[in-house]
Amino acid sequence: MRLFPCAVVLLVLLGVLRHGGASGLLELSLGKFRNVLLNQTNPVEAVIRNIASNVTVVIFQVHAQQSSVVISFDKNPSVNSSGTGVDKGLVSILRPQQSMCTWYLRSRDASQVLSTAISIPYMEKDPIPGGCNLEFDLEVDPNIYLDYTLVDIHIKFAPANLGYTRGANPPSCDSGTGQNSRWRLRYDVYQYFLPENDLSEMVLVSHIRKMSEVQSIKANGIKMLTLTTDDKTNVYFSSLPGQGVIYNVIVWDPLWNTSAAYVPVHTYACSFADLVDNCSSLSKLSTKVFFTALAVLGLFTCFFGHRFWKTDLLFMGFIFTAFFFFVFITRVTGLGYDVRLTLTAVAGIIGGLFLVASWWRFGSVLLCMFIIGLVLGFLFSSMVFFTPLGDYRVFRDDVVFWVTFSSVALMIPVLFVGCPRILNILASAMVGSYTVILAIACYVYTSLAYITLDLLRRVLNDYFSRAYTNVPFQTNGEYCS
Repeated sequence: MRLFPCAVVLLVLLGVLRHGGASGLLELSLGKFRNVLLNQTNPVEAVIRNIASNVTVVIFQVHAQQSSVVISFDKNPSVNSSGTGVDKGLVSILRPQQSMCTWYLRSRDASQVLSTAISIPYMEKDPIPGGCNLEFDLEVDPNIYLDYTLVDIHIKFAPANLGYTRGANPPSCDSGTGQNSRWRLRYDVYQYFLPENDLSEMVLVSHIRKMSEVQSIKANGIKMLTLTTDDKTNVYFSSLPGQGVIYNVIVWDPLWNTSAAYVPVHTYACSFADLVDNCSSLSKLSTKVFFTALAVLGLFTCFFGHRFWKTDLLFMGFIFTAFFFFVFITRVTGLGYDVRLTLTAVAGIIGGLFLVASWWRFGSVLLCMFIIGLVLGFLFSSMVFFTPLGDYRVFRDDVVFWVTFSSVALMIPVLFVGCPRILNILASAMVGSYTVILAIACYVYTSLAYITLDLLRRVLNDYFSRAYTNVPFQTNGEYCS
C-alpha cells in the first residue's frame, strides 16, 4: 500500500516524539524495531536494559535509505569502534552480569535522516557473524559490504565464529579445520526484492524488517546459494538498476543446529543524487529513441509481419546485424555509448536491407528462414537460461554455457526447416512483441528486459559468468521466484 507524503511525515513525527526524536535517549527492546530521525550535531544514545543472563551477544543495527548513518560504541566514534553506511551494525559481546548496552547514532551529513534500528539477541551456542574478521576495521564485524556497477552487484562479509559463554575466551579462528572449529559453519545467502517501481523510504523501512532475523529471512527471502568455510565469502549478482533488493546471510552451525543473521544490506544499483541517469530516470535519451523506433517496427511485424514479407526481412536482418555489430565495436573500440548505438542503428539498417536484397536477387528462402530462425532461437535460448537453470554451477564455465546456448539456438531453425511458414509466424509474433517489452523497459522497470540484457552482459563482460541472475516476478501484488 502506498502512503501519501503527508502520511509519511506524520508517521515519522509520531515515531520521533515517541522514541526520543533527533537527540537524547532512545529506549530499545530486544527484537523490536524503532524508527528514529537522526541529525549530524546531536547524537542519539540508544540503550537496552534488563538483558537476560542467557543472552551472550547482541547485534545492534540501523538502516536508512540513501543517507549514511554513523553507529558507534562511544560518543566520539573511532575507526575500530564505529561503522558508517546506510546499513550498519555492531556486535556487543556481553560480560558476566552485564544487563545493559549502549550505542550512539547520528547522520553523517547535515540533513536529517529517517532510519530504523533493532537489536537482536543470540545465545551461547549461536554462531557469531563476523567473529573471525581479518579484513575490515571492526574486531567483530557482522556487516555485509556491497558494491555495484551497472553490470553486477558484489557482496562480501567476514567469516563467523562459534558461539561461547559470557566471560570465556572466543574460540580460535585458526586452530584447525575439524568439526570442533569454525570450519563446520555454513553460510546461506538470501535475496529479497522490494516492490517494483517503488523507491519510497517507508517501503524500504517496512520490508527490511523481513530480512533482519533468522526465521523471518527464511520465510520471506529467496535462498540463492550455500557457502562452506572453504569458499570465499563473496558473491556476485546481476545488477537491476531501479529495482530495490535486500541481501542477507544466515550462518548455520550444523552441530548445534543454531543460526544467526548478519546485518542486511540493500541497494537500488543506482544513485538518488545524480541529476542524470538517477534512480528515477535510468535510460539515456539515445536508448529510448533507439528502442522506441524498434518497437514501432516490431509491433507492426508482430501482427502483420508474415503478410509483409520484405518488412519482416528488414526487421529480422536489422536485429541480427545490430546485435553482432554492437558486440564487436564494444569489445574492440573505446567509443562512447551514444556513438556506438548510432553506428549500430546504421549497421542494422544496412544488414536488414542486405537481407531483403539477397532474397530479391537470389530468391533463397532457405537463407532468409535460417536468419529468422536464428533470431527466434537466440530469444528462445535466452529465455531458457533466464530460468533458474541458468544459475546452475555447471554454466559458470563459459565453454559449457556457450556450447549449450548455441545448441539450443540452432535447434529452432533445424526443427522448423520443413515448416518455414510456421517458423516465420512464430518469429514475427515473439520477436516483434519482445521489442515492445524492451521499449517499455526504457521508461519503467520490467524484469522481462533482462531475458536478453543478461546475455548481452555476459557477451561483453568477461566476469559476468560468476553473477547470479535472479530477477523478481510479481503477480497480484506478491512476488514469486
